[in-house]
Amino acid sequence: MPRLVLASGSPRRLELLRQIGIEPDLVEPSGVDERALKSEPPQRTALRLASEKARAGAMRHPGAIVLAADTVVACGRRMLANAETAEAARACLAMLSGRRHRVHGGIAVAHADGRISARLVTTIVSFKRLAAEEIDAYLAAGEWRGKAGGYAVQGRAAAFVRRINGSYTNVVGLDLFSAASMLRGAGVDAAMASIDHGSNAR
Repeated sequence: MPRLVLASGSPRRLELLRQIGIEPDLVEPSGVDERALKSEPPQRTALRLASEKARAGAMRHPGAIVLAADTVVACGRRMLANAETAEAARACLAMLSGRRHRVHGGIAVAHADGRISARLVTTIVSFKRLAAEEIDAYLAAGEWRGKAGGYAVQGRAAAFVRRINGSYTNVVGLDLFSAASMLRGAGVDAAMASIDHGSNAR
């Protein structure tokens, strides 16, 4: 039975966890429907989906610790979906050009005893004004595929960012400070990359 499950198919989240010495025993997408509910605020969407993903993973793997996350990019009141086409990515970048937007990261951990803890992390990102040629070049590079808001801050889009207020790793896909703290509370020692089963009795 896996001791630590990452309920995500995102290679970025796995890379981030490895950066702090955590290697999940199993990486398994949750299969949860990621569509927002009608009139649901973006921050609530991120927190709800992260919790639902953690709960789904816990149901499949009773007794395991499950880490789940969801990232929502919002510009004003509009929630920007993961870009699946170049046209969608272009529309996202055009909207973000010269403006501030918020990246809401929901993080949830299912404890071995079934309890679920969840946390919301919000980062404000300011983009410079983008020329049409810059958007064209970025789309041609292909980094936009499947990315919330149509961009990857850890790639070429870093040149678009004037300022970041808050967690950088949250924009990448997982706030490491919060994830490490929550996993530690569930019995995972990020520094030692191991699970202290005794701590689960707290």
